[in-house]
Amino acid sequence: MAGHSFAGLFRLLKVVRPDRPIHPEGLGLAGELARTGNPIEPSGLDWLDSPGTDTVEARFSRSAGLPQALPDILGLAVRARHSAGGGPGGLPDSASADVLFASTGWRVPGRFFLQPRLDVDGATMTTLMPYRGRKGPVLLGLRTISLPPGSLSSGEWVLALFWARPLGRWRQCGELRLHAGTRPGDTGLRFNPLENVPPGAQTYAWTRRLREHSYRAAQRKAPAAVGRPES
Repeated sequence: MAGHSFAGLFRLLKVVRPDRPIHPEGLGLAGELARTGNPIEPSGLDWLDSPGTDTVEARFSRSAGLPQALPDILGLAVRARHSAGGGPGGLPDSASADVLFASTGWRVPGRFFLQPRLDVDGATMTTLMPYRGRKGPVLLGLRTISLPPGSLSSGEWVLALFWARPLGRWRQCGELRLHAGTRPGDTGLRFNPLENVPPGAQTYAWTRRLREHSYRAAQRKAPAAVGRPES
């Protein structure tokens, strides 16, 4: 029921924002994710539990597209691919993993609620909904380690990657380094965390029900504009 309601809202938003109903403007980023592994206390996701390095493409955006002076839900969509280091958690050349993060609280219960922020300085981001692993549900989280001076497009953004059980403590398992490149701008990438899951991860049926209808509505191409024929 909730999934269909979200989809209806997205269809309404597409009337005024035909390309991207939410997160309308963003900044394309690239970099790498260094996974340290979890030898002492594995998460149950092969991708997190195996050390390695992934090539990353990402998009940072503000959910509602509000002016910069106003708080907004911050989003970071990450696509990992081309793993180096081997192991069962590596991504083959033909595969990718899409992970979506949004600004939330960090502790329980705040990690389950979206939290508007002015900027990424001090913000915490999580996947909000857990992945299904061999040892149970797994949340992923990011915290900024360092920011470039001025804006995200001016240098390297470094974040620590964490995992946690829904009610458990966070454990660091990697480091994400991102930069905007020589020509900062948006990216045309479309991310699908339901289909492109990390190695060893699955999605829960209830998360699919909440997300899949709205994702389809958001990513469906808008109909071409109809105008008067030229005389």
